[in-house]
Amino acid sequence: MLVPVRSLFLLLVIWMRGSIGALEQNSEESKTEKYEPTWASLDARPLPTWYEDAKVGIFIHWGVYAVPSYGSEWFWINWKGYKYDEYVNYMKSNYKPSFTYQDFASDFTAELFNATEWALLFAQSGARYVVLTSKHHEGYTLWPSKYTYSWNSVDVGPHRDIIGELSTAIRKNTKLTFGVYYSLFEWFNRLYNDDKLHVFLKHEYVDNKVWPELKELINTYKPEVLWSDGDWEAPDGYWKAKEFLTWLYNESPVRDTVVTNDRWGIGTLCLHGDFYTCSDRYNPGVLQKHKWENAMTIDKKSWGHRQNAKLEDFVSSAELIGEIASTVSCGGNININVGPTKYGTIDPIFVERLTDMGRWLKTNGEAIYKSRPWIYQNDTLTSSVWYTSKEVQTFHGKDNFTNVYAIVLKYPLKSNNVILGAFNHLYKNIIQITMLGFNTSLKWKPTENGIMVEFPLKNEIDRLQLNYAWTLKIVLSSV
Repeated sequence: MLVPVRSLFLLLVIWMRGSIGALEQNSEESKTEKYEPTWASLDARPLPTWYEDAKVGIFIHWGVYAVPSYGSEWFWINWKGYKYDEYVNYMKSNYKPSFTYQDFASDFTAELFNATEWALLFAQSGARYVVLTSKHHEGYTLWPSKYTYSWNSVDVGPHRDIIGELSTAIRKNTKLTFGVYYSLFEWFNRLYNDDKLHVFLKHEYVDNKVWPELKELINTYKPEVLWSDGDWEAPDGYWKAKEFLTWLYNESPVRDTVVTNDRWGIGTLCLHGDFYTCSDRYNPGVLQKHKWENAMTIDKKSWGHRQNAKLEDFVSSAELIGEIASTVSCGGNININVGPTKYGTIDPIFVERLTDMGRWLKTNGEAIYKSRPWIYQNDTLTSSVWYTSKEVQTFHGKDNFTNVYAIVLKYPLKSNNVILGAFNHLYKNIIQITMLGFNTSLKWKPTENGIMVEFPLKNEIDRLQLNYAWTLKIVLSSV
């Protein structure tokens, strides 16, 4: 039966209205905010898997403080705020009386900064993400922020967009994830200090500086780590932290992948955030219920570059790898800091540590990346052994088994074997033991206190450059 033309037209109009209505409804549903500005809602957000799997990051503290390169990145406040004698005398001995901290900026030249070289070094180190200070407490930004006129890396100093160059180099040349550190407060910002004088009942600094600057940073560079700091003087309500994180998780261009930490105001540290930092260089040594990060420095005394550092101030390669093992064993990520020079170079001692770390991870990374904590972290008998694990589907046709990785930090030179107390009641479940990088099955036997595993001969291991720590891969049937 033929339908009259007029009827066809009416049907078409009805269909179009219905389609438009459906589209509008779907559009409204897609705009529905998933998270609300409450800690209960924000804390319920699942941790993006990429961060849980990555385990190892590189932290970079770089700013105008690299010019005096003395004491630490807190040079300005130590000199002009706290007026510590060491810093006051340093300035008297080396600079004219009229010299200001802002005068250092013209010498922050970064003429040797090569973003691609940095990116390739960090990839070689075995890291999986990089976090650069976009702005430290001095307020100087490493991008041309509209909210820091004449106090950023394009207007004064290098005359370069440091964040733009490094984020592009990392994404173009490596598979690493890019992130930024951002200091909420600034020591000598007049807006901030006026808000402080009003007991943080005013929000001029937050409304006119922090929020606009953070949104500019996120929208422009799309970092997938936002490492907040400088939160300890004011409550999270002053920073409007919950409202910002609601925007970050619901509307920002990185809403599905971004992770952020726990430094969003007094009362948030170690309580709220995708991952907890709790304190600088935090490593509790025991399993934690919530995801955490050990942000630590290769230079034990400073995050920024300092010319007055001594050799003994630097973490050794063995200590660094031990820190990786204990951190990951207890469910944490490790973010390892380097402090570049004012020229944009990274000192050879940092390069050596990162290269050693990368060489070790190339062989032993199976025990680190995508691993999860085991039922034990530190061995029950041998404190120099840390465990990680992975659940695996099949092994030689068998189903449901676990790879347990025993990271041994000290080679057993005298006996050539190690006793693992954690397997005291599990030895019957052992299918096979090998050493990563040395795939021959190792001999082992049960003992009174656990199992005794015979190591390969030291000279055989040394040929494979398995220095600093040795990983036993223990295949267990379902327990």
